Amino acid sequence: MALVDVLLQVGVVVAVGHLLAMLLVVERNQQRRGRRIGSAVARVRSNLTSVAPTLGVLAAVLAVNKVVRDVGVELSWLIGINLTGYIYLLESQFVAAVQSFAHPVLTTYFGFVYVFGYTFLLTFPVLAYAVCERSRPLRVLFLTYILNYAFGLCCYVLFVAYGPRNFMPELVDPLLYTSWPQSQLLVQQVNVNTNVFPSLHTSLSATVALLAYRFRAVYPRWLPVATVLAVSITVSTMYLGIHWATDVVAGIAVAWASVELATRIDDGALSGWLRRLQGRESEAVRR
Repeated sequence: MALVDVLLQVGVVVAVGHLLAMLLVVERNQQRRGRRIGSAVARVRSNLTSVAPTLGVLAAVLAVNKVVRDVGVELSWLIGINLTGYIYLLESQFVAAVQSFAHPVLTTYFGFVYVFGYTFLLTFPVLAYAVCERSRPLRVLFLTYILNYAFGLCCYVLFVAYGPRNFMPELVDPLLYTSWPQSQLLVQQVNVNTNVFPSLHTSLSATVALLAYRFRAVYPRWLPVATVLAVSITVSTMYLGIHWATDVVAGIAVAWASVELATRIDDGALSGWLRRLQGRESEAVRR
């Protein structure tokens, strides 16, 4: 199976998930509040216009992420600190203990949420928050993604860390690859063996769950879905032998910091800049 086939498979499954979630989470909420589809289209247009600068920065960060992923490994070996041994001393064979509960059903579930659930969890809030009455949830979401990737890029350059499946292959099995070998084609496009600290799967998943809680008044039904998926993805990173528990803890810390910082940026710096800009425009109109 070629990479295109794997991407198509992921795209179809995630698209079906988006459709169901839009109907059960967003549309139910819109109907409860008496909103119409026509107004939703207008809100999407308005929100995308409002968050366009933030979206542009996110696109730039993702582009930089690709470049750093290609050349950053050599740079990290030059200036980075190899944390693998320290992590092993800290938690020893904890991941191997997690894998002692391995079962074909669990492997199928955690493999599914690690690839399909993760992609859905990161992309669905973009659609859901785009139809909100306010642009704030969508803007804060993009800001948190920017901060997550920025933190991750810095850590991947400054630290070298091999995952447990690479560091102790005699104890930890690469369950994702043994259960779904084609997944290697996809994982190799977005990650390298030395980039495991912190776990971006954990940080981005936890970020979405934290934002679902913060904006729970917007979509109450989304909170339990996002929470279950985020917890499942976090556990899957260890169960599948991809990340250490240390990576997971660091990922949760990155998520919390990203949400707090993004909220403060939106409340403070960005709001202040907009108020000053609006003040200048009002003054120009008066003149």
